[in-house]
Amino acid sequence: MPWQELRITTESSQAERLSDALFELGALSVSVEDAAAGTDAEKPIFGEPGEPVDQMWENSVVLALFDEDIDTSLIVTAASNTLKIAIPPHDVVRVEEQDWVRLTQSQFNPIPISERLWITPTWHECPNTGAISIQLDPGLAFGTGSHPTTRLCLKWLDNHLTRGETLLDYGCGSGILAIAAMKLGAASAAGVDIDPQAMTASRQNAEQNTVEVQFYLPDAEPAETYDVVIANILTNPLKALAPMLAAKVKMNGRITLSGILAEQADDVITIYSQWFAMNAPQAEEGWVCLSGIRK
Repeated sequence: MPWQELRITTESSQAERLSDALFELGALSVSVEDAAAGTDAEKPIFGEPGEPVDQMWENSVVLALFDEDIDTSLIVTAASNTLKIAIPPHDVVRVEEQDWVRLTQSQFNPIPISERLWITPTWHECPNTGAISIQLDPGLAFGTGSHPTTRLCLKWLDNHLTRGETLLDYGCGSGILAIAAMKLGAASAAGVDIDPQAMTASRQNAEQNTVEVQFYLPDAEPAETYDVVIANILTNPLKALAPMLAAKVKMNGRITLSGILAEQADDVITIYSQWFAMNAPQAEEGWVCLSGIRK
């Protein structure tokens, strides 16, 4: 059965209220996008966890999915009356019935990290049969290898991890970095995350990759030190957690940090230089990965 996608252009200040009104009028789903997406005027929005985003797009497109027999012109009129605004610009796109599982899977292909390391969804074969392949599907937790910060961390592990080292992945998300460490020869790996869903996803992913990794919520993490501590989170948490993360690294051990925008690197380097001899940043698509050796 086909559907209709109603696309309404509105000021961003009205987008949330309009979304609520469309749900009340029977929308099957509603999402909001930048009206300038795909143009030179597109504006990315970044925010740190726990902090409000202090900016928004000037204009948004509210996308609402309806059954094919719904009169969308009446929907737009009713929503506008509810908000007491003039009827906004809008159009309707027919959405054909599709195999949504196959369509979603087609968007995720194997990701080469290096000649010997790949990230491969379970419905694909690794193109390099001799490579180390981490089987990972999109899921509830961050970290599939598609984001530059994850790739930077994986490249660092591939280039620098020594067989037999112990590793802590702080803010482990999907568990991808701890799993990669084990496949690259680490003696042991642990992962910590504040999100219980990340614990579930990480354990499932480790089992799928037939590696043993211990995953903990922060309060349950044992008091241990590690040869390598890696944290792919964001700049503000990395600043706040610096003393704690430094204390988890053995003397002459190494720390690796990502989730840092290029313009934020100097601030992070300054803080971590209290404990570490920091290396030059490695950059990809405006993000950087920092590393250092414990003094």
